[in-house]
Amino acid sequence: MTKDEALLAYVLRLGDNALILGQRMIEVVTTYPELEEELANANLALDYIGQARLFYTYAGKLEGKDRGEDALAFLRDGGEFRNLLLLEQPNGHFGDMMARQVLFESFYLLQLEALEQCDDSHLAEIAARAIKEIRYHLRHGAQWLARLGDGTDTSHARVQQSINDYWQYTGEMFIADNVDQAFAEFFAGPDFEAIREQWQVNVAAILDEATLTMPGDEWMAAGGKRGRHSEHLGYLIAEMQFMQRAYPGVNW
Repeated sequence: MTKDEALLAYVLRLGDNALILGQRMIEVVTTYPELEEELANANLALDYIGQARLFYTYAGKLEGKDRGEDALAFLRDGGEFRNLLLLEQPNGHFGDMMARQVLFESFYLLQLEALEQCDDSHLAEIAARAIKEIRYHLRHGAQWLARLGDGTDTSHARVQQSINDYWQYTGEMFIADNVDQAFAEFFAGPDFEAIREQWQVNVAAILDEATLTMPGDEWMAAGGKRGRHSEHLGYLIAEMQFMQRAYPGVNW
């Protein structure tokens, strides 16, 4: 893998993660438990869509094939996406979504902090901008996890099950494949083993405050970073891409 190929593949992964999670969050607008939380969720989702646009625009320039952000978002098939499996899982109840946010954003924040120091200046600039948003996201999600975990017996049991259910998807975040290894070599990219260790410390502290139990080591699902997805991604992108597929080049 060449230096240019590694950078393009890495940036696309970041864009895919942001887009797919942003789409999942948009799906639950109007279903949150209170108006204030509705507005918060909409704004958090827009943060991810904005990050996806930055990553995709940069990826389009790196690729040099005149594919902009819209083409990369709406004109690729499921097997071309490289997002983490965790992010494409269907939305469940409110506790499920808070659990997913905390587990992913605890990782994503550490990844962005490492990317802020990487040897690609443009990607470092995007990371520095995104860090401010994700710090707020994580604080927001951790506060809700504490309210649910240390709330009623019912809310505690349900959000503990949310953590248990999503835990099997967390291992994929720390698998350094050929893209990650090449990016680390060429651009001083993130050390995923170091991130994993810090992530465990940070997540343990959040769960402890929420009176929740961290699941033990178990089998971990993987494949999203290689384009091997669950059936859920197909339904997600079919809905997300419908307008552009049905009316190619449509303008508002």
